[in-house]
Amino acid sequence: MWSRLKYSVYIYIYIYTPQTKPSHLLSAHSLQEFSLLFSMQLCALLTVLGLLVTGSWAQGLMPTVGLPPCDSPEAEAAALAAQDFLNAQHTHGYKYVLNQIDEIKIVSRPLQADTYHLELDFLETTCHVLDPTPVSLCPVRQKINTAVEADCDFVLANTTQGLSVVAFKCKTETESEDKCLGCPQLVPLNDTDGLQLIETSLDYFNKNNTLNTKFALLEIGRMGSQIVSGGHRYFAEYAIIGTNCTSQDDDICIPQNHNVAIHGLCLAEGSADGVDCKIFAPTQASNATVQVQQLLHAHTFGPQHNPAIHGLKHHKLTALHDPSASGLLSAESNELAEVVAAPKDAPVVKREVAAPEVPAVDATESEKAPLPSGPILFAPICPGKKKHF
Repeated sequence: MWSRLKYSVYIYIYIYTPQTKPSHLLSAHSLQEFSLLFSMQLCALLTVLGLLVTGSWAQGLMPTVGLPPCDSPEAEAAALAAQDFLNAQHTHGYKYVLNQIDEIKIVSRPLQADTYHLELDFLETTCHVLDPTPVSLCPVRQKINTAVEADCDFVLANTTQGLSVVAFKCKTETESEDKCLGCPQLVPLNDTDGLQLIETSLDYFNKNNTLNTKFALLEIGRMGSQIVSGGHRYFAEYAIIGTNCTSQDDDICIPQNHNVAIHGLCLAEGSADGVDCKIFAPTQASNATVQVQQLLHAHTFGPQHNPAIHGLKHHKLTALHDPSASGLLSAESNELAEVVAAPKDAPVVKREVAAPEVPAVDATESEKAPLPSGPILFAPICPGKKKHF
Protein backbone atom coordinates (compact mmCIF):
# COMPACT_ATOMS: atom_id res chain seq x y z
CA MET A 1 0.00 0.00 0.00
CA TRP A 2 1.31 3.48 -0.90
CA SER A 3 0.91 6.42 1.41
CA ARG A 4 1.40 9.92 -0.08
CA LEU A 5 2.70 12.89 1.87
CA LYS A 6 2.42 16.40 0.38
CA TYR A 7 4.78 19.13 1.59
CA SER A 8 4.49 22.93 1.32
CA VAL A 9 7.36 22.97 -1.19
CA TYR A 10 5.07 21.26 -3.71
CA ILE A 11 7.17 18.09 -3.91
CA TYR A 12 5.50 14.79 -3.45
CA ILE A 13 7.25 12.07 -1.45
CA TYR A 14 6.06 8.53 -1.69
CA ILE A 15 6.73 6.10 1.18
CA TYR A 16 6.18 2.45 0.57
CA THR A 17 4.40 0.58 3.37
CA PRO A 18 4.31 -3.18 2.78
CA GLN A 19 1.19 -5.23 3.48
CA THR A 20 1.85 -6.92 6.80
CA LYS A 21 0.16 -9.05 9.28
CA PRO A 22 -0.73 -7.76 12.73
CA SER A 23 2.28 -6.67 14.69
CA HIS A 24 2.01 -9.53 17.16
CA LEU A 25 2.45 -11.97 14.25
CA LEU A 26 5.55 -10.25 12.77
CA SER A 27 8.84 -11.98 13.17
CA ALA A 28 11.92 -10.17 14.41
CA HIS A 29 13.43 -10.42 10.91
CA SER A 30 10.43 -8.68 9.32
CA LEU A 31 10.54 -5.88 11.87
CA GLN A 32 14.21 -5.33 11.16
CA GLU A 33 13.57 -5.09 7.39
CA PHE A 34 10.72 -2.64 7.90
CA SER A 35 12.80 -0.47 10.24
CA LEU A 36 15.72 -0.38 7.77
CA LEU A 37 13.47 0.52 4.84
CA PHE A 38 11.75 3.27 6.78
CA SER A 39 15.10 4.72 7.91
CA MET A 40 16.39 4.84 4.34
CA GLN A 41 13.28 6.61 3.10
CA LEU A 42 13.42 9.07 5.99
CA CYS A 43 17.06 9.89 5.19
CA ALA A 44 16.16 10.47 1.55
CA LEU A 45 13.32 12.76 2.59
CA LEU A 46 15.54 14.80 4.90
CA THR A 47 18.20 15.07 2.19
CA VAL A 48 15.68 16.44 -0.32
CA LEU A 49 14.32 18.92 2.20
CA GLY A 50 17.85 20.02 3.07
CA LEU A 51 18.64 20.65 -0.58
CA LEU A 52 15.46 22.66 -0.97
CA VAL A 53 16.22 24.82 2.06
CA THR A 54 19.81 25.37 0.90
CA GLY A 55 18.66 26.24 -2.62
CA SER A 56 16.09 28.71 -1.34
CA TRP A 57 18.68 30.36 0.91
CA ALA A 58 21.20 30.58 -1.95
CA GLN A 59 18.57 31.99 -4.27
CA GLY A 60 17.91 34.76 -1.77
CA LEU A 61 21.59 35.78 -2.01
CA MET A 62 21.69 35.85 -5.81
CA PRO A 63 21.79 39.34 -7.36
CA THR A 64 18.83 40.70 -9.28
CA VAL A 65 19.27 42.90 -12.34
CA GLY A 66 16.97 45.79 -13.23
CA LEU A 67 16.84 47.40 -16.68
CA PRO A 68 15.20 50.83 -16.41
CA PRO A 69 14.65 52.95 -19.55
CA CYS A 70 17.72 54.95 -20.57
CA ASP A 71 15.71 58.20 -20.55
CA SER A 72 14.20 57.58 -17.11
CA PRO A 73 14.89 60.05 -14.27
CA GLU A 74 16.78 57.28 -12.46
CA ALA A 75 19.16 56.77 -15.39
CA GLU A 76 19.57 60.51 -15.94
CA ALA A 77 20.54 61.11 -12.31
CA ALA A 78 23.20 58.40 -12.44
CA ALA A 79 24.55 59.69 -15.77
CA LEU A 80 24.85 63.26 -14.49
CA ALA A 81 26.68 62.00 -11.40
CA ALA A 82 29.13 60.26 -13.74
CA GLN A 83 29.50 63.47 -15.77
CA ASP A 84 30.35 65.50 -12.67
CA PHE A 85 32.91 62.94 -11.58
CA LEU A 86 34.52 62.75 -15.03
CA ASN A 87 35.00 66.51 -15.20
CA ALA A 88 36.38 66.55 -11.66
CA GLN A 89 39.05 63.99 -12.61
CA HIS A 90 39.83 65.63 -15.95
CA THR A 91 42.54 68.18 -15.09
CA HIS A 92 43.57 69.38 -18.53
CA GLY A 93 41.85 70.08 -21.81
CA TYR A 94 38.14 70.72 -21.97
CA LYS A 95 35.00 69.77 -20.08
CA TYR A 96 32.70 67.03 -21.33
CA VAL A 97 28.91 67.02 -21.38
CA LEU A 98 26.51 64.06 -21.52
CA ASN A 99 25.17 63.31 -24.99
CA GLN A 100 23.46 59.92 -24.71
CA ILE A 101 22.83 57.03 -22.32
CA ASP A 102 23.52 53.85 -24.28
CA GLU A 103 22.75 51.28 -21.60
CA ILE A 104 22.01 50.99 -17.89
CA LYS A 105 21.51 48.06 -15.57
CA ILE A 106 21.05 48.09 -11.82
CA VAL A 107 22.42 45.14 -9.86
CA SER A 108 20.83 44.59 -6.44
CA ARG A 109 22.28 42.31 -3.77
CA PRO A 110 20.93 41.65 -0.27
CA LEU A 111 22.53 43.80 2.42
CA GLN A 112 24.58 45.74 -0.18
CA ALA A 113 24.22 49.03 -2.02
CA ASP A 114 22.71 48.86 -5.49
CA THR A 115 25.31 49.02 -8.27
CA TYR A 116 24.65 51.01 -11.44
CA HIS A 117 26.43 49.92 -14.63
CA LEU A 118 26.21 52.53 -17.40
CA GLU A 119 27.50 52.98 -20.93
CA LEU A 120 27.58 56.71 -21.72
CA ASP A 121 28.49 59.01 -24.60
CA PHE A 122 29.99 62.42 -23.86
CA LEU A 123 30.93 65.33 -26.13
CA GLU A 124 33.76 67.80 -25.64
CA THR A 125 32.74 71.40 -24.96
CA THR A 126 34.64 74.60 -25.65
CA CYS A 127 35.01 75.31 -21.91
CA HIS A 128 38.46 74.63 -20.47
CA VAL A 129 38.53 72.57 -17.28
CA LEU A 130 39.68 75.69 -15.40
CA ASP A 131 36.70 77.68 -16.68
CA PRO A 132 34.21 78.09 -13.79
CA THR A 133 31.26 78.12 -16.20
CA PRO A 134 28.85 75.26 -15.34
CA VAL A 135 29.19 72.50 -17.89
CA SER A 136 25.47 72.69 -18.66
CA LEU A 137 26.09 76.19 -20.09
CA CYS A 138 29.19 75.28 -22.10
CA PRO A 139 28.80 75.15 -25.90
CA VAL A 140 29.45 71.76 -27.50
CA ARG A 141 32.23 71.72 -30.07
CA GLN A 142 30.69 71.14 -33.49
CA LYS A 143 31.74 68.66 -36.15
CA ILE A 144 32.84 71.44 -38.50
CA ASN A 145 35.52 72.26 -35.91
CA THR A 146 36.34 68.56 -35.32
CA ALA A 147 34.21 67.38 -32.43
CA VAL A 148 35.46 64.93 -29.82
CA GLU A 149 33.32 62.09 -28.48
CA ALA A 150 34.08 60.03 -25.37
CA ASP A 151 32.62 56.54 -24.91
CA CYS A 152 32.72 55.65 -21.22
CA ASP A 153 31.75 52.77 -18.94
CA PHE A 154 30.84 53.74 -15.38
CA VAL A 155 30.07 51.76 -12.24
CA LEU A 156 28.35 53.68 -9.43
CA ALA A 157 27.14 52.68 -5.98
CA ASN A 158 23.85 54.05 -4.67
CA THR A 159 24.26 54.35 -0.90
CA THR A 160 22.28 56.25 1.70
CA GLN A 161 24.63 59.19 1.08
CA GLY A 162 23.92 59.32 -2.65
CA LEU A 163 25.55 58.14 -5.85
CA SER A 164 29.32 57.65 -5.92
CA VAL A 165 31.60 56.39 -8.69
CA VAL A 166 33.33 53.07 -8.06
CA ALA A 167 35.22 52.72 -11.36
CA PHE A 168 35.19 54.08 -14.89
CA LYS A 169 37.08 54.00 -18.17
CA CYS A 170 36.82 55.99 -21.39
CA LYS A 171 38.03 56.07 -24.96
CA THR A 172 37.87 59.13 -27.21
CA GLU A 173 37.69 59.74 -30.92
CA THR A 174 37.24 62.73 -33.23
CA GLU A 175 34.29 63.42 -35.49
CA SER A 176 34.30 65.84 -38.42
CA GLU A 177 32.07 66.77 -41.32
CA ASP A 178 32.39 64.50 -44.33
CA LYS A 179 33.77 66.05 -47.53
CA CYS A 180 34.17 69.50 -46.00
CA LEU A 181 36.50 71.39 -48.32
CA GLY A 182 38.09 74.43 -46.72
CA CYS A 183 37.10 73.44 -43.17
CA PRO A 184 39.70 73.87 -40.39
CA GLN A 185 41.91 70.82 -39.90
CA LEU A 186 43.76 69.90 -36.73
CA VAL A 187 47.56 69.76 -36.85
CA PRO A 188 49.98 68.12 -34.37
CA LEU A 189 50.60 70.13 -31.22
CA ASN A 190 54.28 70.44 -32.11
CA ASP A 191 53.64 72.06 -35.50
CA THR A 192 56.33 74.73 -36.02
CA ASP A 193 54.04 77.38 -37.53
CA GLY A 194 51.41 76.80 -34.88
CA LEU A 195 53.96 77.14 -32.07
CA GLN A 196 55.22 80.38 -33.56
CA LEU A 197 51.67 81.75 -33.57
CA ILE A 198 51.29 80.86 -29.88
CA GLU A 199 54.60 82.47 -28.95
CA THR A 200 53.99 85.75 -30.79
CA SER A 201 50.34 86.05 -29.75
CA LEU A 202 51.13 85.42 -26.07
CA ASP A 203 53.90 88.03 -26.23
CA TYR A 204 51.44 90.48 -27.77
CA PHE A 205 48.87 89.78 -25.04
CA ASN A 206 51.44 90.21 -22.26
CA LYS A 207 52.42 93.63 -23.62
CA ASN A 208 48.86 94.85 -24.08
CA ASN A 209 46.73 93.39 -21.28
CA THR A 210 45.48 95.66 -18.50
CA LEU A 211 46.00 93.12 -15.71
CA ASN A 212 49.63 94.16 -15.08
CA THR A 213 50.53 90.47 -15.05
CA LYS A 214 52.83 88.52 -17.29
CA PHE A 215 51.37 85.17 -18.31
CA ALA A 216 53.12 81.93 -19.19
CA LEU A 217 51.91 79.09 -21.37
CA LEU A 218 50.09 76.46 -19.32
CA GLU A 219 49.10 73.97 -22.01
CA ILE A 220 48.13 73.80 -25.66
CA GLY A 221 44.53 72.78 -26.12
CA ARG A 222 44.16 72.84 -29.90
CA MET A 223 46.11 73.74 -32.98
CA GLY A 224 44.91 73.75 -36.57
CA SER A 225 45.06 75.34 -39.99
CA GLN A 226 42.69 76.35 -42.74
CA ILE A 227 43.36 76.93 -46.42
CA VAL A 228 42.36 80.47 -47.44
CA SER A 229 43.08 82.61 -50.48
CA GLY A 230 46.47 83.66 -49.13
CA GLY A 231 47.57 80.15 -48.15
CA HIS A 232 47.45 78.39 -44.78
CA ARG A 233 45.85 80.29 -41.90
CA TYR A 234 46.73 78.90 -38.48
CA PHE A 235 44.76 79.03 -35.27
CA ALA A 236 45.54 77.87 -31.73
CA GLU A 237 43.78 77.50 -28.39
CA TYR A 238 46.00 77.51 -25.34
CA ALA A 239 45.68 77.96 -21.59
CA ILE A 240 47.77 80.53 -19.72
CA ILE A 241 48.73 81.06 -16.09
CA GLY A 242 49.85 84.16 -14.22
CA THR A 243 53.46 84.47 -13.06
CA ASN A 244 55.27 86.46 -10.40
CA CYS A 245 56.23 89.10 -13.00
CA THR A 246 54.39 92.21 -14.11
CA SER A 247 53.66 92.80 -17.77
CA GLN A 248 56.73 95.06 -18.02
CA ASP A 249 59.24 92.62 -16.51
CA ASP A 250 61.59 90.72 -18.78
CA ASP A 251 63.22 88.62 -16.09
CA ILE A 252 62.77 84.87 -15.67
CA CYS A 253 59.20 84.49 -14.48
CA ILE A 254 57.86 81.65 -12.34
CA PRO A 255 54.22 80.54 -12.69
CA GLN A 256 52.18 81.03 -9.54
CA ASN A 257 50.53 78.27 -7.55
CA HIS A 258 47.38 77.02 -9.28
CA ASN A 259 45.19 77.81 -6.28
CA VAL A 260 46.06 81.52 -6.30
CA ALA A 261 47.08 82.15 -9.91
CA ILE A 262 45.02 83.84 -12.59
CA HIS A 263 44.28 81.50 -15.50
CA GLY A 264 42.93 82.08 -18.95
CA LEU A 265 42.15 80.51 -22.30
CA CYS A 266 43.40 82.24 -25.44
CA LEU A 267 42.31 81.87 -29.04
CA ALA A 268 44.81 83.11 -31.61
CA GLU A 269 43.95 83.25 -35.30
CA GLY A 270 46.09 84.28 -38.24
CA SER A 271 48.51 86.72 -36.64
CA ALA A 272 49.89 87.80 -33.28
CA ASP A 273 47.41 90.64 -32.82
CA GLY A 274 44.50 88.34 -33.59
CA VAL A 275 44.40 86.95 -30.07
CA ASP A 276 41.52 86.98 -27.61
CA CYS A 277 41.98 85.68 -24.05
CA LYS A 278 39.24 84.84 -21.58
CA ILE A 279 40.57 85.31 -18.04
CA PHE A 280 39.36 83.26 -15.08
CA ALA A 281 39.53 84.59 -11.54
CA PRO A 282 41.51 82.50 -9.03
CA THR A 283 39.30 79.69 -7.82
CA GLN A 284 40.27 76.60 -5.89
CA ALA A 285 39.23 73.50 -7.84
CA SER A 286 36.41 75.37 -9.54
CA ASN A 287 35.05 72.31 -11.30
CA ALA A 288 36.17 69.57 -8.93
CA THR A 289 34.27 67.61 -6.32
CA VAL A 290 37.38 65.84 -5.07
CA GLN A 291 41.05 66.67 -4.78
CA VAL A 292 42.97 65.12 -7.65
CA GLN A 293 46.59 65.06 -8.62
CA GLN A 294 47.39 68.17 -10.63
CA LEU A 295 48.67 67.13 -14.04
CA LEU A 296 48.99 70.66 -15.39
CA HIS A 297 52.41 71.99 -16.33
CA ALA A 298 53.60 75.46 -17.16
CA HIS A 299 56.75 76.49 -19.02
CA THR A 300 57.65 79.74 -20.70
CA PHE A 301 59.22 79.60 -24.12
CA GLY A 302 62.80 78.48 -23.90
CA PRO A 303 64.82 75.33 -23.27
CA GLN A 304 62.30 74.03 -20.76
CA HIS A 305 59.32 74.52 -23.03
CA ASN A 306 57.86 71.28 -24.27
CA PRO A 307 54.58 71.65 -26.17
CA ALA A 308 54.10 67.90 -26.24
CA ILE A 309 53.76 67.45 -22.48
CA HIS A 310 50.35 65.85 -23.00
CA GLY A 311 51.24 64.05 -26.21
CA LEU A 312 50.43 65.14 -29.73
CA LYS A 313 46.77 64.11 -29.64
CA HIS A 314 44.12 66.74 -29.05
CA HIS A 315 41.52 64.59 -27.36
CA LYS A 316 43.15 62.34 -24.78
CA LEU A 317 41.36 62.17 -21.45
CA THR A 318 43.38 62.31 -18.26
CA ALA A 319 45.27 59.08 -17.56
CA LEU A 320 45.22 58.03 -13.91
CA HIS A 321 45.37 54.49 -12.51
CA ASP A 322 44.54 51.02 -13.80
CA PRO A 323 41.59 49.44 -11.92
CA SER A 324 41.91 46.01 -13.51
CA ALA A 325 41.77 44.42 -10.07
CA SER A 326 38.21 45.69 -9.55
CA GLY A 327 36.77 43.30 -12.14
CA LEU A 328 33.72 45.54 -12.57
CA LEU A 329 34.33 46.69 -16.14
CA SER A 330 34.34 44.83 -19.43
CA ALA A 331 36.96 45.24 -22.14
CA GLU A 332 34.66 47.02 -24.59
CA SER A 333 36.00 50.52 -24.00
CA ASN A 334 39.68 49.80 -23.52
CA GLU A 335 42.06 52.55 -24.54
CA LEU A 336 45.66 52.52 -23.43
CA ALA A 337 46.30 54.44 -20.19
CA GLU A 338 42.72 55.71 -20.01
CA VAL A 339 41.26 53.16 -17.62
CA VAL A 340 40.84 54.67 -14.18
CA ALA A 341 39.48 53.62 -10.83
CA ALA A 342 37.87 55.87 -8.32
CA PRO A 343 39.92 56.29 -5.14
CA LYS A 344 38.72 54.50 -2.04
CA ASP A 345 37.48 57.81 -0.66
CA ALA A 346 35.55 58.53 -3.84
CA PRO A 347 33.39 61.64 -3.63
CA VAL A 348 29.71 61.23 -3.01
CA VAL A 349 27.79 63.17 -5.61
CA LYS A 350 24.69 64.58 -4.01
CA ARG A 351 22.25 63.46 -6.65
CA GLU A 352 19.15 61.66 -5.46
CA VAL A 353 17.65 59.01 -7.70
CA ALA A 354 14.40 60.45 -8.92
CA ALA A 355 11.24 58.43 -8.74
CA PRO A 356 9.47 57.83 -12.05
CA GLU A 357 6.91 60.53 -12.75
CA VAL A 358 3.34 59.37 -13.35
CA PRO A 359 1.35 62.04 -15.19
CA ALA A 360 -2.11 62.81 -13.87
CA VAL A 361 -4.95 61.72 -16.15
CA ASP A 362 -8.38 63.30 -16.17
CA ALA A 363 -10.97 60.57 -15.77
CA THR A 364 -13.40 62.24 -18.18
CA GLU A 365 -10.72 62.60 -20.86
CA SER A 366 -9.56 59.02 -20.43
CA GLU A 367 -13.09 57.79 -20.98
CA LYS A 368 -13.37 59.77 -24.22
CA ALA A 369 -10.00 58.66 -25.57
CA PRO A 370 -10.47 56.06 -28.31
CA LEU A 371 -8.77 52.73 -27.90
CA PRO A 372 -5.95 52.16 -30.39
CA SER A 373 -6.72 49.75 -33.19
CA GLY A 374 -4.04 47.50 -34.57
CA PRO A 375 -0.69 46.53 -33.06
CA ILE A 376 0.81 48.71 -30.31
CA LEU A 377 4.40 49.75 -31.00
CA PHE A 378 6.58 50.17 -27.92
CA ALA A 379 9.48 52.61 -27.99
CA PRO A 380 12.86 51.01 -27.24
CA ILE A 381 13.99 51.65 -23.68
CA CYS A 382 17.67 51.89 -24.69
CA PRO A 383 19.66 53.63 -26.00
CA GLY A 384 18.30 56.99 -24.90
CA LYS A 385 17.78 60.09 -27.00
CA LYS A 386 20.76 62.10 -28.18
CA LYS A 387 20.99 65.53 -26.61
CA HIS A 388 23.22 67.04 -29.31
CA PHE A 389 24.35 65.01 -32.32
